[in-house]
Amino acid sequence: MSVVHLAKYVLGPHKRRLAVTYTLFSLEMFGSLLRPYFLGEAVNDLQEGSFSGLILLLSVHAAWMIIGTVRQMYDTRTYTEIYKDIVLRFMRTHGSSKELSVLSARSTLAREFTEFLEFDIVYIVEAGYNILGSLFMLYFYEPGVLMICAAVLVPVLFISRRYGSKMGRITRHRNDELEKQVDVISSRDEKQIEEHYSKLRSWQIRLSDMQAWNFGFMEVTVMIVLGASLVLSNQQTGGEGLWAGDIVGIYSYILKFLSGLDTIPYAVEKTATLRDIVRRLDVEIEQVG
Repeated sequence: MSVVHLAKYVLGPHKRRLAVTYTLFSLEMFGSLLRPYFLGEAVNDLQEGSFSGLILLLSVHAAWMIIGTVRQMYDTRTYTEIYKDIVLRFMRTHGSSKELSVLSARSTLAREFTEFLEFDIVYIVEAGYNILGSLFMLYFYEPGVLMICAAVLVPVLFISRRYGSKMGRITRHRNDELEKQVDVISSRDEKQIEEHYSKLRSWQIRLSDMQAWNFGFMEVTVMIVLGASLVLSNQQTGGEGLWAGDIVGIYSYILKFLSGLDTIPYAVEKTATLRDIVRRLDVEIEQVG
């Protein structure tokens, strides 16, 4: 089954709930993106003895807070229902034809799939807002900084694609071993159990090593972008006619961009994991809708 087919399987009975939660999330992210701008305007207004910018900033923050609170409460109700639905449908379809070990492992994978919808997609989409929104706002502040940020996206995307491919293979092998766990434990064979957990440990170490190397690469990239952006913005302005609020805005959006950039490998890794989960859940296509 493809990701698209499983998405239809999940979205069918719950599309209205998901539409509400993603709409609330989009509004929340829009407010988050605007906050640095209004913060800069508030600083500029305070320098002139005006509180209008501060009042607007606090109003935007309050709206963002209310929307975020409502969304998080609504999310829990939506995704727990989705998880229950996936597991029950899977058990009805395959409960009598799969081994207990496989059913147990895939019930866990169904939980991972639901958590991907509830947490990871939110995290990934937030990174997209941070990257694209920050680039858009930086254009109005300092186009040179925009060019630096945009230039690093190419190598990051290339490296992340290779990283995702390797992570997908390692995750697949780890999950293959995980599906044997209940049967291995039930055998009560000490040698077999030790071998099973040694293999799991080996795959987990390989996953961790890949994550660590990728973390190092991304942090070097962050250092380059941050340093070059600060130098360029200082050279372009020369410190003349630059409002304190503008400085706050520029550096806030640089940090938002870098935060989004850091999320790209995570997004690629989670997508690779999702593909493997979809392959294992193998819900019947006829059950869609």
